[in-house]
Amino acid sequence: MKIKLINRLVLTIAITALFASCGGSGNVSPTTGWVYDDSEWGGFESAKSNGQMTPPGMVFIEGGNFLMGSQQDKVTNDWNNQQRRVTVTSFFMDECEITNIDYREYLDWLRRVYPDYPEIYRRALPDTLCWRQKLEYVEDMVDYYFRHPEYADFPVVGVSWLQANDYCAWRTDRVNEKILIDAGVLELSVMEQNNDNVFITDAYLAGLYEGVVSKPIEDLDPNSQGERVARMEDGILLPKFRLPTEAEWEFAAWGLIGNTIEERQVDSRVYPWNGYVTRSDDKKYYGQMLANFKRGRGDAMGVAGALNDHYSYTNPVTFYFPNDYGLYNMAGNVAEWVSDVYRAETAQDAYDINPFRGNVYMTKVLDADGLISEKDSLGRIAYREVTVAENINRTNYKQADNINYLDGDLQSQIANDWKAANNDESDIDMASSMDEEDGVQVKSVTDGMYEYNKTSLISDRSRVVKGGSWADRAFYLSPGERRYLDQSKSAPWIGFRCAMDVVGSQER
Repeated sequence: MKIKLINRLVLTIAITALFASCGGSGNVSPTTGWVYDDSEWGGFESAKSNGQMTPPGMVFIEGGNFLMGSQQDKVTNDWNNQQRRVTVTSFFMDECEITNIDYREYLDWLRRVYPDYPEIYRRALPDTLCWRQKLEYVEDMVDYYFRHPEYADFPVVGVSWLQANDYCAWRTDRVNEKILIDAGVLELSVMEQNNDNVFITDAYLAGLYEGVVSKPIEDLDPNSQGERVARMEDGILLPKFRLPTEAEWEFAAWGLIGNTIEERQVDSRVYPWNGYVTRSDDKKYYGQMLANFKRGRGDAMGVAGALNDHYSYTNPVTFYFPNDYGLYNMAGNVAEWVSDVYRAETAQDAYDINPFRGNVYMTKVLDADGLISEKDSLGRIAYREVTVAENINRTNYKQADNINYLDGDLQSQIANDWKAANNDESDIDMASSMDEEDGVQVKSVTDGMYEYNKTSLISDRSRVVKGGSWADRAFYLSPGERRYLDQSKSAPWIGFRCAMDVVGSQER
């Protein structure tokens, strides 16, 4: 009897040690007791995160709630960007705008890696002719601004929203490739990469790119060959670079962390700095401009001997003081593309956490066996829009394209029969959509509602532009102001910077 009790006690102690806590003990599952990271137990791997690294060129933006929207009197009396309180989760953002030399590095890679597809390089070129005006001499900017080393650290302009997104995708791949090289997984293989044999993060994770392997990662799966590529589960690779959302950009520009005590924001702002004027009140820099903008008609830089903002057009990306997040030129220099599709007012409809208009949900193209299809000629894997049929049981969304939701689809119509009330249906840009409440297939009439190309330039291709520029008056320096431009167009006063999701903890 005593022996049985002792054996039972030993077994109890062993089980207690195995299930020591809900957080697990060592490499043992807290819910099944199976051993992690051991091929004899199936080889399930449980990599521990050491924290997300700060991407090169970026700063950490701790999120929180803020009053999003215009902080100024609406001089045009338009109903646009009304104030509402929203929460933005933490993210990373570029310290500075993307510069000419940054973008030239991108172009050089495209030229070198895709020799058989010169159109890829040409499509990425910025529009240097965007500087020209009918009654202005500006050929010096056309000829030298993008290429001359004197302008290397100035923001790249003449780049469309579409081109900016392509740059973000390219940067994702180059940074992740460098991470694997630094980790010893891959060897530097510049000369071996060309056309479809290039490192693309998604293709690498799908097993469609191997590269020159330096030190393969041990695969603990007993059914494997013993080696594998890096996985997202390893915590090595970074999330995607992307354009910031409008809410993220505005939150970062205000920099209200500098005016926060405990949970109270003690002061609001008109600009990314305190005060109601555009000049510094610091004794050392008293009276100097805090941003590069146009003070008045004909006054782009002040007078000789006392240039108020020092540059007639753009300025180097670190020339003025950063805001309280450490971000440069969140007012002035160039306005910036953000990811949102423009609508005059989304405040009442959007979610109050990370509000965003522009979701078009995609999924990887799979073959008949459910495997990822082959790469294209540029080394990328293919994506397609999700279908209503495959989301029929979902309650959160059905269709892929949600750009027009509650603003431009038939759910947002005013008249009982909007199409009948419209006298000219021939110019309506019709696109299939789905009524999410009853699953009935309907037609989107966004361009007809907004009379695109007649009385409005608003369409599903109109993207939000934030911030003032060298060509603007002080009104647009306020982070709450916004404008828009077609995603395929560019301007000499618009640039961009990148953002990245923060995974895990929202604090640092």
